[in-house]
Amino acid sequence: MFMGTTHNSIDDKNRVIVPAKLRAELGARCILTKGLDVCLNIYTMADWERQMEKIARLPESDPKVRAFIRHFCGNAAECELDKQGRIVIPQELKEYAGIDKDLVTIGAMTKIELWARDTWSAPDNDGRMDTKEFSAALKEYNF
Repeated sequence: MFMGTTHNSIDDKNRVIVPAKLRAELGARCILTKGLDVCLNIYTMADWERQMEKIARLPESDPKVRAFIRHFCGNAAECELDKQGRIVIPQELKEYAGIDKDLVTIGAMTKIELWARDTWSAPDNDGRMDTKEFSAALKEYNF
């Protein structure tokens, strides 16, 4: 399970170091894709396969499902970690997430999220709820 937050950066060759504490669980190969929020998601190969199995059960007759598949799968890139523990972020994904230089890397259970630091820190970032919002959201799920 991925957890924790690290502030890091991307270099001029679009490479980002995956923090060591997350890298051990990630493995040598991973999948990088657009997140549902304005961030990027990194999945282990096994977790990516589980996501694909879930998606395969969705009804492709639904236009929203097809749009989701295009968003999630159509933008996925298989990555290999180099000897320094870096992955290359394709330019299109970098632009989608608004990544320029500074990042926030977040362990989010079954995935790693990469956020542009400015986006993550913005007061209107929906990915960051305050305590009252957490309580209300979790109450809906009897948590």
